[in-house]
Amino acid sequence: MSYLNPVRHITVDAHDPYTLAQFWSALTGYRITDDDEPGDAEVLLESGQPGVPGLLFIRVPEDKSAKNRLHLDIQPPTGTRDAEVERLTGLGAKIFEDHRTADGLGWVTMTDPEGNEFCVERSAVERGLA
Repeated sequence: MSYLNPVRHITVDAHDPYTLAQFWSALTGYRITDDDEPGDAEVLLESGQPGVPGLLFIRVPEDKSAKNRLHLDIQPPTGTRDAEVERLTGLGAKIFEDHRTADGLGWVTMTDPEGNEFCVERSAVERGLA
C-alpha cells in the first residue's frame, strides 16, 4: 500500500513570528490567518489555494546559527527577477549571494529579516512560461 502524504505547512523558526509572517505575506501574497496577532507564539500564512502548503512561523529562543538545510525558491509570476529582488530588498530582505550571469541567467540568494535564506529565480515571463 502506498501513501500520499501532502505537505500541510512549511515551518520556520522565528524570534518574532508575527513580524516575520508579515514579511513573508508581502513576499508570497499569502494571508495571515484571522486569529493570529502580534505577540503570538505561532502565526500561520495560508495560500488560499487547495493543496498548497501554508507557512507556519513558530517562536524559538535561539538565534539562527548556520546555513539553512532547506530553503524556498521564489519564481515571480510576472515582471523580472531583478525587479523582485529590488522589491524584496525594500521589504527588508538582504542579498546574501548573487548568482546572476552576464547573459541574464542565474538567481539571487537572499535572506529574510531574521536571516533565513531563500532564492529568487528568473520570473515565469523571463523563462517564457507565462
